[in-house]
Amino acid sequence: MAEEAKKLAGYAAVDNHVQNNQVVGVGSGSTIVYAVDRLAERVRQEKLNIVCVPTSFQARQLILQHGLTLSDLDRHPELDVAIDGADEVDAALTLIKGGGNKSGEGYQNISEALKVPKNTVASIILKWKKFGTTKTLPRAGRPAKLSHRGRWALIREVTKNPMGPVVTDNSNFILDWKFEHAHNWKEVNTAIKMIPGVVETGLFVGMAERVYFGMEDGSVGVRDPPVN
Repeated sequence: MAEEAKKLAGYAAVDNHVQNNQVVGVGSGSTIVYAVDRLAERVRQEKLNIVCVPTSFQARQLILQHGLTLSDLDRHPELDVAIDGADEVDAALTLIKGGGNKSGEGYQNISEALKVPKNTVASIILKWKKFGTTKTLPRAGRPAKLSHRGRWALIREVTKNPMGPVVTDNSNFILDWKFEHAHNWKEVNTAIKMIPGVVETGLFVGMAERVYFGMEDGSVGVRDPPVN
């Protein structure tokens, strides 16, 4: 049921926002697999001229596997639309991503092309060089600057062999930060980024223009940003 809901949401996003002669940013995650399936289907059936810019290695592979036109921001510095999945969404359309381990330059570049703040798909990204090797990597910690906000933080690790920290496409570590209740996420996002060693966060604040929810009853829910 959950996979069917993801499929419905991915299809709706592509059907409602992708048009001919567009440059489309393709995100990462399980829902994006369905979105790219639908995008490739429409390109074949409707003979659409679509150029795709990936945000990660996974997205790049999906684009190539479906025979879609692959590009980058050097050749197409401006995007018409970007489609991505999210793990959680609040009433203000603040999104959080992180489960898929994808992060770094791709999302930074795409956010610049869309003229919005930088974003990522990882919870908190720590530079590899900050800790050196895995032997010196702290297993758990809570930076003093945000100790009053979050309950605890933990380096994400692989649960299967080989064991060790999860590493992103750009060779960074992921730190999962647990919050006990909602905060002003814009302030939290800024505060986290000010901590030395942090590359990015998984908070998308003030970026989403529309969110699609695949519902258990087979319908697709739609939410737009609140009107101030």
